[in-house]
Amino acid sequence: MLMTAADYRDSLRALRPRVFVNGRRVESVADEPLLAPGINGLGVTYDFAHRPEYRRLMTARQGISGETVNRMLHIDETADDLLAKLEAVRLVCKVSGCAQRYLAHDALNGFFQATKSADAAHGTDYAQRFLAYLHDVQARDLSLGIAMTDAKGDRAKRPGAQANPDSYVHIAERRADGIVIRGTKAIVTGAPYMHEFLVMPCRTHRPEDADFAVACAVPVDAPGITIVARPAGRPGEAAAKFSATYGQSTGVVIFDDVFVPHERVFLAGETEEAGFLTTAYAAHHRHSCIGARAGFGDLLIGAGALMAEANGLDPERHAHIREAMVELITLTEGFYACGIAASVKAVADPAGSVMPEPVFSNIGKLLLATKIYDMHRIAHYVSGGLIVALPGPDEDHNPETAASLSAVLGGRDDIPMERRREVARFLEDLTVSHQAGWYSVISLHGGGSPEAMKREIWRNYPLAEKTTLVEDLLDRGILADGRPTSKQPGRCCETGCTVPAPEAAAP
Repeated sequence: MLMTAADYRDSLRALRPRVFVNGRRVESVADEPLLAPGINGLGVTYDFAHRPEYRRLMTARQGISGETVNRMLHIDETADDLLAKLEAVRLVCKVSGCAQRYLAHDALNGFFQATKSADAAHGTDYAQRFLAYLHDVQARDLSLGIAMTDAKGDRAKRPGAQANPDSYVHIAERRADGIVIRGTKAIVTGAPYMHEFLVMPCRTHRPEDADFAVACAVPVDAPGITIVARPAGRPGEAAAKFSATYGQSTGVVIFDDVFVPHERVFLAGETEEAGFLTTAYAAHHRHSCIGARAGFGDLLIGAGALMAEANGLDPERHAHIREAMVELITLTEGFYACGIAASVKAVADPAGSVMPEPVFSNIGKLLLATKIYDMHRIAHYVSGGLIVALPGPDEDHNPETAASLSAVLGGRDDIPMERRREVARFLEDLTVSHQAGWYSVISLHGGGSPEAMKREIWRNYPLAEKTTLVEDLLDRGILADGRPTSKQPGRCCETGCTVPAPEAAAP
């Protein structure tokens, strides 16, 4: 069943997670004002699946079951699936800022690959367990929180060497009917208002750290789970023209001896496959992040153009505005083009699914991670200084100041001052507020730090092809000691070299 946003909100009322926000216990997540913008954001992914104009992007027929499922829960089978997912993520994020639910898609695809790999290597039945779980999640149209990033403790030490072993989630007990896990996941997107958590490692593990190589699924309200979260967006703030409606909560999730039955355990000590799961998830997630930040770029482009118009600056006549807008467009569509290339050049996985091409995915993610600050700078440039100088919304209805402010803060005669003011506050919310800083940080570190992307680009880029190309053009090779030599001694061109005859001795 494909739920609507209203169905999703109602489904949360059936859960009883232990959630704290701003030092206070939340009794009903679905009815908590501080979490409403996050729930609204996920709601977009549900409602858009029912809109005829978006159905092609927001739903997919799952080949392994034949059922129609939400795109955010689909296992990609073709390059067209990857492209549709990329476009779907951009669509929902240009409405909500960050729809959050695409992380479930990325993790499910990684689990699909890793469990098949583990079964092939170890004769386990993880893939069968996972497929049963996947079909249940798809049938109920659930939202999944990805509990990946551990608290980590001392970053210089391996998990097993930590003074507090609970800084990483690990298997504390192995029982006949399942496992018991303990530890802390430090950054879980949308944690309070998910149905389930997919627990997975955030790094590779050595054999001696096998208990940390665990992947499983647990209900959000399973006994022993505590969620300590931040508010979603800026709920209740009059100046928050966007993030009072749409936002994102993140939570620290503490697992205190949480029992997981075997049918929900998908890796339990297989360190090599756990490392593969981490890498596979990152590849899918970086591809999705490209679509998400392109949607955010759409918001900046639109707001910047409206602000310049309200200021009376026509890009056709003011070259500096036109050049800045073109730069903003180029940044947004440039990293999005990498996402398209990664989709079209999809890589088949032995599990039967496809992955985004890794070089283009990582280049696109690296660009958006490092250029998000430039995107803010350009939006500030084209909009002028009003977004900083504009008085707070309480002055809009102050009888002692409202008339004066309206008279002096207007722009073009044919655009009401109120319109200019609203666009300015929208841009402030996206680029200057604490929420704006938060968008920048998740753009930089979400899906891994820039260094992680650089490593993947270097690891996957076909550098040998390029060196061979130049070697062939130069018709020369490289000796083991590093000195260049010709592949064909005496021949550096088609006709070869003629050694000059010694000059005749003078008579």
